[in-house]
Amino acid sequence: MSSSAARAYMTIGDVLARLQGEFPDITPSKIRFLESEGLIEPDRTPAGYRKFTHADVERLRFILAAQRDSYLPLRVIKEQLESRPPRTLVAADSQPSAEVALTRRQLLDAAGITEALLEELEAYGLIRRAGGHFGSEALLVARTAARLAPFGLEARHLRVIKAAAERELDLVEQMIAPLLKRRAPGAHEEAGRTADELSALVLELHTALVTAGLRDSLGR
Repeated sequence: MSSSAARAYMTIGDVLARLQGEFPDITPSKIRFLESEGLIEPDRTPAGYRKFTHADVERLRFILAAQRDSYLPLRVIKEQLESRPPRTLVAADSQPSAEVALTRRQLLDAAGITEALLEELEAYGLIRRAGGHFGSEALLVARTAARLAPFGLEARHLRVIKAAAERELDLVEQMIAPLLKRRAPGAHEEAGRTADELSALVLELHTALVTAGLRDSLGR
């Protein structure tokens, strides 16, 4: 093996050094566990030591980000990896929160909901497909609906929340409409930043108002 080829490989210690800043809980045992589950397949030296490539590290980064940001089970992550071209791994986890593209079966498994509940959520417009798949927002809605179900809240009850969200969205869109009409360079980027800030403030106000209303109702 040439010296340049040898340098192309990394030890498990090298991998930890690259990933621990972003994923502090990564350990050798976790890497070995992911290997045992078939999510990564590092090469081995004649002596049996693992040797990792840059592609292995990016695959690990994708797996860890999907667990941390989208709470996906390993089986779903493995299915995504098998259907995703390797070159897209770096781009996929460069986002602050990993976007997902789930099949119907994957969404049901990841959210832990029944087909009947998913159909109800779709019927009331709470979950929609994007490009034939379900995204991270659909996963969050499904998981939240599952957590609300024990309180007796069904999909039909959640229409109130959807209606409130749509009114808040209309307000934000009205505020950024002038920015979207501008043709100056960077206008759309500015509109995006403004929309993010406005939506965060609207959600903060919404939470404060609900909390104050509950305090009054309960006489606290």
